[in-house]
Amino acid sequence: MLLSEIPVSGPWGERHLLGLEHLSADQLHTVLDLARHYDTATNGGSQRLDVLKGLVVANLFFENSTRTRTSFSLAARRLGADTVDFTASTSSLSKGETFIDTAQTIEAMGIDLVVCRHRSPGAPHLLARNLKAGVLNAGDGTHEHPTQGLLDIYTILKERGRIAGLTVALVGDIRHSRVARSNIHGLIALGARVIVCGPATLIPSDITRLGVEVAFNLDEILPEVDCVNLLRVQFERQRGAFFPSISEYAHLFGMNGDRIRRARENLLVLAPGPINRGVELTPEVADGPHSLILNQVTNGLFIRMACLTLLAQERRKEQEARR
Repeated sequence: MLLSEIPVSGPWGERHLLGLEHLSADQLHTVLDLARHYDTATNGGSQRLDVLKGLVVANLFFENSTRTRTSFSLAARRLGADTVDFTASTSSLSKGETFIDTAQTIEAMGIDLVVCRHRSPGAPHLLARNLKAGVLNAGDGTHEHPTQGLLDIYTILKERGRIAGLTVALVGDIRHSRVARSNIHGLIALGARVIVCGPATLIPSDITRLGVEVAFNLDEILPEVDCVNLLRVQFERQRGAFFPSISEYAHLFGMNGDRIRRARENLLVLAPGPINRGVELTPEVADGPHSLILNQVTNGLFIRMACLTLLAQERRKEQEARR
């Protein structure tokens, strides 16, 4: 199947995917519908297509990653693209080369799409202003992680058949979580009710401007929640002590067997990896029937295939317009 033959159900028109904040509900549905197409057309991701044959995708990861990096590499290869994997620790950055010079050097080798993860918020936006290639944000500091937000939403959608009208709780380190921000933007645009819950020190004081509700007691909101997304406590981004102890955090905000039994019978449990067992959730929950953690990993492949396809189509349109 050719790139031009891929069924796109709605509007897109974006050269880059830098976040979900400014995407419309129709654009979000375009990604989700295409992910569903790939979910079916590739027999659960096992079948290779030639949709991106002849294109080159560069994975520029300036921050450690297992799931996202592997998922993007596999998604590109499943679509027939060539891939270039970049690791900052073994690059010329250690010799003083700048971030932009590094990216432009790699682009000069014939790159069509760039997937970027960086510890600094806004780094992918900087690339988008300095590269001709399409740029896809794979996580920038505490700002956004759009494909994680999309795969979380797609996972809920597959289980419930809808997003509108559902109540989703994002629990944990909201302050430092790029996943929380992408989930908030996407879920609210699609009509969900979103509650953020955690220690007061880990919830930004102005978070309600994004359209969410705030709670500080997980047990109080559990009976009204359809899905709980347990966000990792990001110790590596914290400066200072935000709660007295890990054991107290787990006691107040960790999902355990007792809380599962008091929640709705069909509660969905999500958790963007890596998970801290015994902190955000216990093994009983992580490996239990409510958990969709491994489903999220699988669904991430289809979401990333969809995003790469949509950006590749926009790049192809630009190239054809210049001829």
